[in-house]
Amino acid sequence: MKAGIITIGDELLIGQTVNTNLAWLGSELGNAGISVYKSTTICDQEEAIVSALDDYLEEADLVIVTGGLGPTNDDITKETLTSYFNTELVFNEPVLERVRQLFENQGKVMLDSNIQQAMLPKDALILDNRYGTASGMWFERDGKIIISLPGVPYEMKTLISEEVLPRLKSSFGVQGKYYQTLMLQGIGESYLAEKIETWEKRIYDDGLHLAYLPSPGVIKLRLTSEKGPKDAKKINAYFDELKKRFPHLVYGMNDESIFEVVGALLKSKNATLGTVESCTGGGIANAFVQYSGSSDFFQGGLITYSNALKAKLAHVPTELLAEHGAVSEEVAKAMAIGGKKQLGVDYVIAVTGIAGPNGGSPEKPVGTVWIAIATPKKVVAQHFLFGNHRGRNIEKTELYAVNLLRKVILEIDA
Repeated sequence: MKAGIITIGDELLIGQTVNTNLAWLGSELGNAGISVYKSTTICDQEEAIVSALDDYLEEADLVIVTGGLGPTNDDITKETLTSYFNTELVFNEPVLERVRQLFENQGKVMLDSNIQQAMLPKDALILDNRYGTASGMWFERDGKIIISLPGVPYEMKTLISEEVLPRLKSSFGVQGKYYQTLMLQGIGESYLAEKIETWEKRIYDDGLHLAYLPSPGVIKLRLTSEKGPKDAKKINAYFDELKKRFPHLVYGMNDESIFEVVGALLKSKNATLGTVESCTGGGIANAFVQYSGSSDFFQGGLITYSNALKAKLAHVPTELLAEHGAVSEEVAKAMAIGGKKQLGVDYVIAVTGIAGPNGGSPEKPVGTVWIAIATPKKVVAQHFLFGNHRGRNIEKTELYAVNLLRKVILEIDA
């Protein structure tokens, strides 16, 4: 099945809203075995909608349209589609009752504009939106399927998952792909590709597809089979090879967060964690507490951005700061040791670095970072040199620090 995606909204065109719907739809349809050949973002105007539909229906078997279904006057997708398919709007009592119940549950008064959301095309299959007032609409013409969905991401995603994909699979025999993703931290894409070149060749010889999905500090390796779940054992066996070869790099599967993985590891050992952060400004602590259950292991953190607070809060000796500078192995270790005592925890992550773009020197250029881990038995430290981009330096420091903690706990020799 060949599909096209049309996203509607001026806010998307001017960059006021990031078009996350398009990325999510492309991924979900692809995983379901539906080939997306083209996507377009257009303004909420009748001429633009009609022109895009005419274009797509020449080639596509399926067209998914998102956006333009709100209760305000500038949302005209429903009316445009009603005219396009030569039908009429009729009152839908079950939809009105659903919308009324939605407002009652929220303790709000339903307005006349919301009542109009129950006026829907007579010849469309109406898809129930349990999270919002705009219903999904399924049209068919000459063997083609056109589906209109609200642009609110969680509403659209629910309709795709609960209504659209199940109907496509049952009625049109759409066969989904099977894929698994391996998560790695601590290596660049080109370096990894060189290390697994022979392994990668075997992947393709075995009829599988490999995709590199890099981001700052993390690489995802996705293996896909067009044959579906029957290749699950084969894919898992290939990934098991990499887990054994690169335990210092591989930390999880399928978009697992390294912070969640390390948190689970700490909980399994009934161990506690604290942080002493300079260049990351509390980012490591913040990343851990995003996950429910983090209070089982995470006790707290010290933000010691200045030398004065490194000395005051983490008890770093002032003479050590004067002799070696804040960004040094000696100070990083002292931060970890002092933080462990002050916070009363089993493990401490301490980070100090030059995020940039200013502050570097020939001896310590921008991107220089020292990470130290204090454990119940020892203190280890590692030096990194990242780059010139402040945001990426901070993000990488957080990721490398947590992976270093993982390796220390598991006694993995990098």
